[in-house]
Amino acid sequence: MDSLSVVILAAGKGKRMYSALPKVLHPIGGQPMLARVITTARQLHAAKIVVVYGHGGEAVRETIQEQDIEWALQAEQLGTGHALKMALPHLPKVGRTLVLYGDVPLTTIATLQQLLDAAEGGMSLLTDVLADASGYGRIVRDAAGQIIAIVEDKDCSAEQKALREINTGMLVLPNARLEGWLNALQNSNAQGEYYLTDVIALAVSDGVAVPGVTVAASWEAAGVNNKLQLAELERQLQLNQARALLGAGVTLADPARIDIRGELTHGQDVAIDVGCIFEGQVMLGDGVKVGAYCVLKNVKVAAGTQIAPYSHLEDAIVGEACRIGPYARLRPGARLAAHVHIGNFVEIKKSSIGEGSKVNHLTYIGDAEVGRKVNVGAGSVTCNYDGVNKFKTVIRDNVFVGSGTLMVAPVTLEQGATIGAGTVLTKTAPAEQLTIGRAKQLVVSGWQRPQKLK
Repeated sequence: MDSLSVVILAAGKGKRMYSALPKVLHPIGGQPMLARVITTARQLHAAKIVVVYGHGGEAVRETIQEQDIEWALQAEQLGTGHALKMALPHLPKVGRTLVLYGDVPLTTIATLQQLLDAAEGGMSLLTDVLADASGYGRIVRDAAGQIIAIVEDKDCSAEQKALREINTGMLVLPNARLEGWLNALQNSNAQGEYYLTDVIALAVSDGVAVPGVTVAASWEAAGVNNKLQLAELERQLQLNQARALLGAGVTLADPARIDIRGELTHGQDVAIDVGCIFEGQVMLGDGVKVGAYCVLKNVKVAAGTQIAPYSHLEDAIVGEACRIGPYARLRPGARLAAHVHIGNFVEIKKSSIGEGSKVNHLTYIGDAEVGRKVNVGAGSVTCNYDGVNKFKTVIRDNVFVGSGTLMVAPVTLEQGATIGAGTVLTKTAPAEQLTIGRAKQLVVSGWQRPQKLK
């Protein structure tokens, strides 16, 4: 098969987005639209991928840190035909070129492969059929049903405006003819632009057949020109992902209320309640239950763990059969062994928690190493920061920390130590001993509470 090049047109300003952010960098499913199109293009195993950029130039290049991408600048936006012409120096003289768009993010590999398979003569065109085709270029066919031209909406006759088959803009072109066709384009139209669509008529006049492939669903070819369209495609993407999860055996309380902004992998018998957000790389083991309105970002959760509602986990690793939340927060660097309990309003940061340990209430554990079967009482804090540097707290196995304990790092609680409630611990707590550090309780006779002045 001839070598394949992919050109992604991504130079548009996107005025109707009303944003300083270049249109193709607006996110869908947690990544810029252009990045998603590049990911799709890579799956076609193209010999090269060329991105034509313009508005937001350097911001686009700085954001899309993709290796092996070639960049072509379209300094003036003079139409899609002109944009593809800017990519010509990057394309070989032989093979085929697939044209994609940086603001059309949901086209499937299956559809693009079908388009490539149809291009036996080196050319094919992706079309759609809409109930209302207003604003789109119409596909014009001859009496035999062969595509002979595309007419832009503003240039359509009354008869052509009645046509419902529209151009998606995605097409396959033979590189050997590409330069000649692009040089032959004229801008004598309502927009004064060089339309890539005019290549169709040039191909027909040269005796090159242009087979059409119709998308299975209109969202595959839908582009983004404003925030409403972006939101609609976001919902479609999330529904597609939810259906894939359901098909793979995941239980979703409501497929319409889940957001996956990255990649979610899972085992069997996983259940996810409403309103959950998954970002980056998330792995859920067998039997994991995720309660309502949780946020998981770059997290690995082992089998049997239950995460109660409104918990937030980021860059953390959770062992088997843990109980987390509700309202728990695991910050980057949190590492939980098996059978750990992290309760409501507990925050764990850059700390390891040993097997069977419990931190159940209103507690902060940061920069700490916590052993096995430790119990940390409510309202306890590892005081790990002196305003300049962070220090470590070490809590050995079988330690019991009473409620309201402040552990001023660096400090160590030796194996089996018990810390009395309300202690401010500044020195090592010895093994198997009770350590108490409280201020003496005083009663001040005759003291009166201050009153507001009238």
